[in-house]
Amino acid sequence: MARRVFFSFHYDNDINRSMTVRNSWVTQGKEAAGFVDKADFERIKRQGQKVVENWIDGQLNGTSVTVVLIGADTLNRPFVQYEICKSLERNNGIVGVHINRVRDMRTQIGSSKGNVHTIIGYYKDGKPAYFDDICDGVYDYTAQNGYANLGSWIELSARAHNK
Repeated sequence: MARRVFFSFHYDNDINRSMTVRNSWVTQGKEAAGFVDKADFERIKRQGQKVVENWIDGQLNGTSVTVVLIGADTLNRPFVQYEICKSLERNNGIVGVHINRVRDMRTQIGSSKGNVHTIIGYYKDGKPAYFDDICDGVYDYTAQNGYANLGSWIELSARAHNK
């Protein structure tokens, strides 16, 4: 079954690493959401938080799984946390993928590994929601051959949510 997947990532730090993952997904004939040209992203961002959130909401439409591409600071970013929380509200599957070993296309260097035991929001009772507790799996794109295996990770997550 063809899946439309939302990719969540820290734009400023990880766009090049994220594009590597996205391009490998698209070259396999799959559809990716959550990517926007830098000029468009800057234009959207200048219009304020609500406009960005509306854009994210629109990008999540029709998706069944959200893949969080984890760089050094990804899970601490407010818009990434918003994307994850909105994905959970939609009952999307959530997959974490470390991209710290993916080399930046421009600089050819990796990044620090992000901490998946990071608070990404709070439940209604005030208890913290940790990323590693709410996701369906955390993988390493480089060490676990993400090019070949990303589709299976996504499919496992989608099935866990009856999507």
